[in-house]
Amino acid sequence: MSVRFLSFDGGHAGSRMSVTFMSGVLAAIVAGSAFAPWLSSVDPNAIDLSATFQAPGWHHWFGTDQMGRDVFTRTLFGGRISLSIAFCAVLLAGFFGALAGLLSAYLGGRFDATLMRIVDAQYALPPVFLAMLIVGICGPSITNIVIVVTLANWGRFARIIRAEALSLRERDFILIAKLAGASPLYVALRHLLPNVRNTFVVLLTLDVGLVIFMEAALSFVGLGVQPPDPSWGGMIAEGRNYLDTAWWLSALPGLVLIATVLCSNRIGEFLQRGDGVDGDWR
Repeated sequence: MSVRFLSFDGGHAGSRMSVTFMSGVLAAIVAGSAFAPWLSSVDPNAIDLSATFQAPGWHHWFGTDQMGRDVFTRTLFGGRISLSIAFCAVLLAGFFGALAGLLSAYLGGRFDATLMRIVDAQYALPPVFLAMLIVGICGPSITNIVIVVTLANWGRFARIIRAEALSLRERDFILIAKLAGASPLYVALRHLLPNVRNTFVVLLTLDVGLVIFMEAALSFVGLGVQPPDPSWGGMIAEGRNYLDTAWWLSALPGLVLIATVLCSNRIGEFLQRGDGVDGDWR
């Protein structure tokens, strides 16, 4: 399987230690975003014109923006939105893409050929561009972003899961299930899916980073989460006009974004090598 996004390789020695560290970083970011209302008593949208452009310090860890809003609080609450969109879109894309790929491999014939042509046609456009095109037509909203990102990413799951499942189609346990009269959906979910779960888990993990970047790109160009609600991409976009005088507005949310993507991708690559997931189910 070949799935790479912001990848970097390291020696096997220390691999588990680095993954453990990155898992801790990712867990801290996710927990901080999930428990943002309890970690910060500040309203992320509260305007304080007497505290604009304050540099990072004890009272404002990430500084304040052009409206005096606390950047650390907005980063936490922005993570709630960005990560919620990413997790929902990845799970939906994974479910529908994997199901389509399994049925395509099992049924074959015209269904398989038609589905793969649809995936090929979708691949003609980069996922981010496709998402921007659809959101530009349908309008920006959190629900639309989840749907659009799901539509832009299901094909990758379908193609890779189909390739894995094709090698299982003629196995004895599949033929026995077919002779017993099991429906294609039952065979796909009960027999094929457990045997491609390793690939499925890796794809889910790797896709989180890609989807977070897609949501950030949409917000950066104004097609994602709309102000005043914070999102990592939107915060980076808002701060780009003040890089000379208030670098923290874009840099610190950007660092959190990059750390989240790198950590999720590193964990996915660890699983891809087979160090974290092993064995087949029947």
